[in-house]
Amino acid sequence: MIHHPLLLILVLLAVEFSVLFLAGNPRTKHLFSFLPSMFWIYFLPMVLSTCGIIDAKSPLYAGITKYLLPPTLFLLLLNIDLKAISKLGPAALIMFFAGSLGIVLGIIISFILFKPLIGPQFWSGFGALSASWTGGSANMIAVKEALNTPDAVFLPMVIVDTVVPYTWMGILVALAVRQKSFDLWNHSNRGILDDLARRTGNFSQQKKQTIDPLKAVLIIALALVIARICQLMAIHLPTGNNVLSPNAWTIILVSALSILFSLTPISRIPYTGANKCGKWILYFVLTSIGARASLSNAAQAGVLIGAGVLVILIHVAVLLVTARLIRAPLFLVATASLANIAGLVSAPMIAEVYQSGFASVGLLLAILGHSLGAYIGIITGQICHLFI
Repeated sequence: MIHHPLLLILVLLAVEFSVLFLAGNPRTKHLFSFLPSMFWIYFLPMVLSTCGIIDAKSPLYAGITKYLLPPTLFLLLLNIDLKAISKLGPAALIMFFAGSLGIVLGIIISFILFKPLIGPQFWSGFGALSASWTGGSANMIAVKEALNTPDAVFLPMVIVDTVVPYTWMGILVALAVRQKSFDLWNHSNRGILDDLARRTGNFSQQKKQTIDPLKAVLIIALALVIARICQLMAIHLPTGNNVLSPNAWTIILVSALSILFSLTPISRIPYTGANKCGKWILYFVLTSIGARASLSNAAQAGVLIGAGVLVILIHVAVLLVTARLIRAPLFLVATASLANIAGLVSAPMIAEVYQSGFASVGLLLAILGHSLGAYIGIITGQICHLFI
């Protein structure tokens, strides 16, 4: 068994870069069409620790999460373009927040109904899942640490977070051919699409991602400093109910400061490569979380997938009621749904599938969710905690 911290770091890095290389290689990337690279980056270290190849109880893993996750979150949230998001208009924003509300309601109701089957300890896992389904995987990891979610609880939630969204995305893709029928039934105002095209016409999805090593190092150093300041502040803030812990306060403070910094010229620095570095660091943090888990904790995943399906059904019901009230087209229902549940990669894709040239709408809505997911996850977790 590998115990030495340096060797453990090398093993985790080897897993991360091997998966990312295969996922980016044209010959092998099709292997990740259903189970994404993020799943394998978490799953493979778990296999290694379960098989006794690496030490599952090394204190190194907790240190990696404690000191690298907050600055990573800062880097990933720094490129939010609030001005562009505000230009989406009321219809798109209403549908997005309706989707978020549907997830929160679905998570709470599902936890209450399934608690007798899975146990009350899953309250924090449902909070972490709500963070992912309103803001992406980065927020799920952040809320996992903020709510001190046990690894035995987190693993089944990762499986749910992988299986259910990809199945739902496939259903939405299949429904794209039914747009006209839905819009006729709903009396949808197709002028909303013309308004969206006008509002997002000047938005460029592609940001310069060439790496400037000096600027990348400077912004990463800034992220480390800000994260450490937030950690020191967090220990002096009130805690209670096992929810508002110092970890939770750290995530809240880092997220708030990153959004504030996104309004400054500093927000342009991530496009010199630091944003990519943030994703690489996040994947490394994920390997350390996976190394602490065990395959034996996956037994409850089947029941939890049923809970996840219920969450989706409630989420869809809220979206359909809202679409009926504001006469929103099916395009906005699908795009708002995946902007919440699937995030930055899938939302632009589904938007483009439904309406060619509208990928920017999906991207901007997903970015909005990315900025709010940690807050929603912590709040939802706290509500679930009231019902244990």
